[in-house]
Amino acid sequence: MNKKVLIITYYWPPSGGPGVQRWLKFVKYLPEFGINPIVYCPENPNYPLLDNNLLKEVSDEVMVVKQPIFEPYQFASIFSKKKTKTIASGLINTKKQSLVERLLLYIRGNYFIPDARKFWVKSSVSFLEKYIQVNEIETIITTGPPHSLHLIGLQLKEKLNINWIVDFRDPWTTIGYHKKLKLSVSSQQKHKSLEKEVLQKADKIIVTSPTTKTEFSDITKQPISVITNGYDDVNNISVKLDAKFTLAHIGSLLTGRNPEVLWNSITELIQENTDFKNNFELKLLGAVSDDVLQSIYKCGLENHVNVLGYVSHEEAQIHQRTSQVLLLIEIDSPETKCIIPGKLFEYLQSHRPILGFGPEKADFKSIITETNTGTTYGYSYKEKEEIKSKLLACFQAYQKGDLKANGIGIQKYHRRNLTKELVGILP
Repeated sequence: MNKKVLIITYYWPPSGGPGVQRWLKFVKYLPEFGINPIVYCPENPNYPLLDNNLLKEVSDEVMVVKQPIFEPYQFASIFSKKKTKTIASGLINTKKQSLVERLLLYIRGNYFIPDARKFWVKSSVSFLEKYIQVNEIETIITTGPPHSLHLIGLQLKEKLNINWIVDFRDPWTTIGYHKKLKLSVSSQQKHKSLEKEVLQKADKIIVTSPTTKTEFSDITKQPISVITNGYDDVNNISVKLDAKFTLAHIGSLLTGRNPEVLWNSITELIQENTDFKNNFELKLLGAVSDDVLQSIYKCGLENHVNVLGYVSHEEAQIHQRTSQVLLLIEIDSPETKCIIPGKLFEYLQSHRPILGFGPEKADFKSIITETNTGTTYGYSYKEKEEIKSKLLACFQAYQKGDLKANGIGIQKYHRRNLTKELVGILP
């Protein structure tokens, strides 16, 4: 008889964006290993991004259980629907904030701890306590953010003494935007207290990066496993590389993901090389913060930028395979060393060279180096000549028609292999 595992998640199709991919794919492969996944998610969520194409990827072998959720964003939108959606999607601008933005951030940080989905905890615990007993479920997994879902697991653990695994797709109190929430001292302490309680009472913990494992190891003695995100098979549709020398960033360019040294390097190459000027295009897919876009325009690149906005995951995968070079940009700060963007693993699969920008000793840089799929840099202008040389080398290879990445050992990041790792830590 197959084991039953209950997965408690906020993000589920038709949610778009990166948050949904991890457990959508785990659920796809779990039945191959004798596990029956049951997904518990909101019935009426307020997703900042929608991708109806992902509904087609939901496994026929998964049972999805839904319950209503109350989210205060509907009331916050009375003040500003645009600002509310922006904050909900993570695009927090720290420059020239309006009174409405400052108010919304203060309320979000100090009145909704750990986050605005906290009102789903009580009703979910009440429903799931009975559901788990009736269906004889022995293991539950909570995945966050939103980290309020871990409070559901915490209470179910206390009531039922059930096996409880916590999955952190991102850190809690050390994530980059945490400092932007205008937290009072007492609110900061509350976050840390809840984080500590979850980490110490969960039976096992899963994180997506070695740095997060190190951070959590200082808080808890419970076993911590690193299971990164990964890539899945793609449709074998024949695609042609872009005719232009395209440098593509796929995903949100949040405030702070702004390597001005890169934009300046491109500008200088355009000024110095006519062929480069005539063939270069910067493709931006996903939400882009105004300050990042203004930095790009300030360098005189407006005629070379193609802002495509949010596209479906299926379309994003096509751009990953047709773009000449792929950009991976993370905020240059100590807090982001642990962030390994989910798109990195699909980048690996695309066989396109990657240019990565982020903090020194970032976990994602190690993966790019280990797999021989690209080159990484910081934000310092000391690296400008190296960046220009690399861009020019890529451009020259593009002109010859032999620009590609020769990745090694990327199979370990296939979703099936990662699911096997997950199964290995289940009780």
